[in-house]
Amino acid sequence: MPEKLILAIDQGTTNTKALLVGCSGEPVFRAAERVALIQSKNNFVEQDPLELWSSVVSVMKQCATYAGDNGATIEGIAISNQRETAVAWNAETGMPVANAISWQCVRSAEICAELSSHAETFRHKTGLPLAPLASAGKWAWLLKHRPELLDLARRGLLHFGTVDSWLISKLTDGSRHVTDCSNASRTGLFNLDGLMWDEELLVMFGIPSSALPELRSSSGTMGTCSDVAELAGVPIVAAIGDSHAALVGHGSYRPGTIKATYGTGSSLMGLTSDLAAENPALARTVAWSVGNDTQFALEGNIAMTGSAVQWVGEFLGLANPTEGSIALADTVSEARGVYLVPAMVGLGAPHWNAAARGTITGLERSHTAAHMARAAMDAIAYQVADVFFAMEKIGGISIPVLHADGGATRNDQLMQFQADILERPVLRSTTEDLSALGAAWLGGIALGWWSSIEELERIPKRTEVFEPRMSASCSGILYRGWQDAVSRACMMTEGEA
Repeated sequence: MPEKLILAIDQGTTNTKALLVGCSGEPVFRAAERVALIQSKNNFVEQDPLELWSSVVSVMKQCATYAGDNGATIEGIAISNQRETAVAWNAETGMPVANAISWQCVRSAEICAELSSHAETFRHKTGLPLAPLASAGKWAWLLKHRPELLDLARRGLLHFGTVDSWLISKLTDGSRHVTDCSNASRTGLFNLDGLMWDEELLVMFGIPSSALPELRSSSGTMGTCSDVAELAGVPIVAAIGDSHAALVGHGSYRPGTIKATYGTGSSLMGLTSDLAAENPALARTVAWSVGNDTQFALEGNIAMTGSAVQWVGEFLGLANPTEGSIALADTVSEARGVYLVPAMVGLGAPHWNAAARGTITGLERSHTAAHMARAAMDAIAYQVADVFFAMEKIGGISIPVLHADGGATRNDQLMQFQADILERPVLRSTTEDLSALGAAWLGGIALGWWSSIEELERIPKRTEVFEPRMSASCSGILYRGWQDAVSRACMMTEGEA
């Protein structure tokens, strides 16, 4: 009998990846394509939706070729995606009407400021801070600066969506405009209590309801592929935001489980027994939905972690910015008092200061480029610690371990420093592309491979443990230095204002 596979796509900020996953829950093949960020002089951050789509087609075709060469059948397609990135397209032509506005872009800060009197209502309904990260402000910006889109909306031909919606629309040749609740909960237009688009929020941002996708479960049929010939007729069986999918992939589904995904930016997500009470430091979100069951979580988003390492490499003029920075950082054992606060696009959780900008403190004449690179690596761990400790405080619990995934976790020095600063073990997943894997597992539930999300716990997990080695007094001194650097960055912002 031919081996049955799920093709899981993970469309990210800098890469599009795909896995073929078998009935055992294990990946058997991987493909990847780079995608570009477009950064303009006014600090706008965009991506070309057609490039995102072509990268998806490329990895899908590579997977289809592998399956055909090995006598396997692809039973379903699952999608995990970068979140909050806002896409807009013409429903009639299927073509984008603008570049996708990246989740990193802060162009909607002015719109958020104009709506500041509604901040409490916004947080109460969405679980999110009223900040430029949410997709709603990005779509509102498009409607404000591209008035021709209003006419398209009046004719019922304007579609707004996060990247999952865009890809599903393209895969189904425009016949489906849908999203799942995890992605919807990141837009700033989704009511967490009612699990639906909120009319008051739509009016607040001026978003026509006709432009938004239908809401679906994270696990379930969302359409059938018709636009990629090699996969014609294959159902789309899951869609979920990448951070949520990574949490699924860690395979622990009990309240109190917390994971950090280390990527261009980073996200910490911790499962809650129910929808948590409001708080100013962390977001409340849908983790995923399976059938009629919805799992909630607390989350903290960090805008620049891996991208801060890349920025340092670019700043130093290195030929390969990210790899060069990592190599430099590895040549020294510590940053020796240098702190880099990578607030180039503001500070996310738990600070939520969109006006903050990057700072470097503690420089002395003896410091070198290597110390600056190491400070960028350390900043990843410090920012993760900020959110981790906020989750403990808000939840009123002591979290025993941190689950870790994402490209930057391959750096042993970073993982060890993370354990030292947290004073807790860090469990690094050694499974590559955990977001794609988590999406595949949800697709497997839709296909009947597994009966429930709890059954996924039986699938073997591969992890490595980093135990704290640094003394508590030493880690405390380092972390207090970081907190001081963040405070200085915020005071500079206030002074300039």
